Amino acid sequence: MGSYITGSCTPTNTKISLSLFFLLVGVASAQLSSTFYGTSCPNALSTIKSAVDSAVSKEARMGASLLRLHFHDCFVNGCDASVLLDDTANFTGEKTAGANANSLRGFDVIDTIKSQLESLCPKVVSCADILTVAARDSIVALGGLTYTVPLGRRDSTTASLSAANSNIPAPTLNLSALITAFSNKGFTAKELVALSGSHTIGQARCTTFRTRLYNEANINASFATSLKSSCPTSGGANNLSPLDVTSPTSFDNAYFTNLVSQKGLLHSDQQLFSGGSTDSQVNAYVSNPATFRTDFANAMIKMGNLSPLTGTNGQIRTNCRKVN
Repeated sequence: MGSYITGSCTPTNTKISLSLFFLLVGVASAQLSSTFYGTSCPNALSTIKSAVDSAVSKEARMGASLLRLHFHDCFVNGCDASVLLDDTANFTGEKTAGANANSLRGFDVIDTIKSQLESLCPKVVSCADILTVAARDSIVALGGLTYTVPLGRRDSTTASLSAANSNIPAPTLNLSALITAFSNKGFTAKELVALSGSHTIGQARCTTFRTRLYNEANINASFATSLKSSCPTSGGANNLSPLDVTSPTSFDNAYFTNLVSQKGLLHSDQQLFSGGSTDSQVNAYVSNPATFRTDFANAMIKMGNLSPLTGTNGQIRTNCRKVN
């Protein structure tokens, strides 16, 4: 703040009022509130929930897809809906990044929700808030713990392909690299393990775990054999397998039980239980599923607070795929 009020000719009382002004602006712009749409769009949350419940009931995998959209948004320059922007002739978004191309899905569900909200309350509810709430509602729809989502995010007018390529943790990462990637976003190793528990739902493409399947020793032999028919050494790159072989459409702690049995699908999954510093946390979530659910919910709230645009920053996009 000091740079705003330097200059020998500024009167002292003006310095104080300027200082107070910028302090208040900083506080106001940084705050999200669970009641942000209480007056401006009172049916916003129920509208999002109904659409998510409908989409997940039609296809359980959609719950994981909507959760992943939120994660891939927030890890790239904060929770600003930049991941939703389509490429244009003179704009490159994040959808073609390595972690996103031919992989992210659920955009149509977000479009549907946005369209409904624009009919209810035009230019009020941001795409960034829709992503955050839809992620929570997806978790709940599949049996996870509900939590209160702070609201008031605004939408970016830019995106970053390079940041998407460098910031989203790859399924090939070792434990130390995973810890670093999450630490760079302010998360502890414990929160890394909790958030990785999102892999108790959803599916992954053969291309993301083929190397583990054929080249790694810390994998259950019968588990590996069962996967090889749908994920051969060549071809079938987009064939899908569940991240949690036990209960792939239930938000539970089976993911961690699978890791202890060396049935983690991705290299990055099994790294969490491979003789390293996070083994004890995995064991804790195996023995206490309620603790996992609580820790996951708290880590999701924290993730939703990653560098949001608030106040007059950004905009409220009327179409989530393009800037106004």
